[in-house]
Amino acid sequence: MGKGKRGGKRRNEQRLGGIGGALSLAAFANAKSRNTGYNPALISDDAKDAPRPHDKMKKRTSQSLNVEYEKKRVEDEKAKKEHDAIIQAKKEEREKSEAKRKELREKLFRRTRSGQPVMKYRIEHLLETAIGSSNK
Repeated sequence: MGKGKRGGKRRNEQRLGGIGGALSLAAFANAKSRNTGYNPALISDDAKDAPRPHDKMKKRTSQSLNVEYEKKRVEDEKAKKEHDAIIQAKKEEREKSEAKRKELREKLFRRTRSGQPVMKYRIEHLLETAIGSSNK
């Protein structure tokens, strides 16, 4: 009993300097005389006035924030215009190719009075594809 999860009683006794329950004079002197190197009397006035590490960030003025906001807004507008131009170009290209495809489809589906396909447009299409593949 009294041991707990990590042997609490024994650990407390060791920490306090033995079974006696109190620190010995040597243990007390040793605990109190550790030299940390901190002496507030040695701190000069210049060191007290020096900026602290957390003061490195200057407080932003409203003017600097406005300038930064305007710069960011201009960049965003420029990026948006470029993006819109790219989308518009793709849209025009798509519409152009769809119109060309529709025109070709109308030609290839033409029929004579008797219901036969018009060979003129089919032969033209075959020639165009043959010439296009030989040029590549």
